[in-house]
Amino acid sequence: MNNTTTNKYLIRFNKTRGNPGRGSIDHVWRVFENNVEFIVKHVQLNVACHDETSGDGYGNDDWNFCCYGIMTLDKNTSTATINPINIHTGDINV
Repeated sequence: MNNTTTNKYLIRFNKTRGNPGRGSIDHVWRVFENNVEFIVKHVQLNVACHDETSGDGYGNDDWNFCCYGIMTLDKNTSTATINPINIHTGDINV
């Protein structure tokens, strides 16, 4: 996670939750930060977001929420929070 650059995030429902290596049944969100996956229980979006599809366009598409910002992870609550960042100062705006 880079604190001076805005990253792209895709948020998707975890259809394989509860399976080995895919989090507990409560880990319902997959968050992709620049193509790196994080599996979490909760997501807090403090930025504008929109929907977007990814896939091949032939029935293998996934719908995502897409946003830009900087993510912090709270491992105690398994929460990914995405905040805007002031690109002029590098400060996270909360």
